Amino acid sequence: MVDDKFKMVDDKVNDLNKLIEYSKDGILSKVLIKSEKNNVTLFCMAAGTEMTEHTSTKEGTVHVVEGKGVFTLEGEKIAMIPNILIHMEKNAVHSLKAEENTTFILSLHKE
Repeated sequence: MVDDKFKMVDDKVNDLNKLIEYSKDGILSKVLIKSEKNNVTLFCMAAGTEMTEHTSTKEGTVHVVEGKGVFTLEGEKIAMIPNILIHMEKNAVHSLKAEENTTFILSLHKE
């Protein structure tokens, strides 16, 4: 909770609790920050949804906010539970499956 004495600046601060929402059977994404070198996106995956194997041309991190799932990175299964931070090299093959409603922040960085 944010103390009332601190001013929230909409274009610089996001209250994640207000942004998390799940569709019945899908995946919602919300861009939090987009610049020439950085993209930060909030993903909300409904229980049972998945993202099939894919790659990114950028290095990045996945920070799990809530939920439970499996992140497969280069064939290694990683538990997606709150406060796990996963680092991905560019072009790394990865996939995701949400076992429960799961929210994570994807940060991609351009060299």
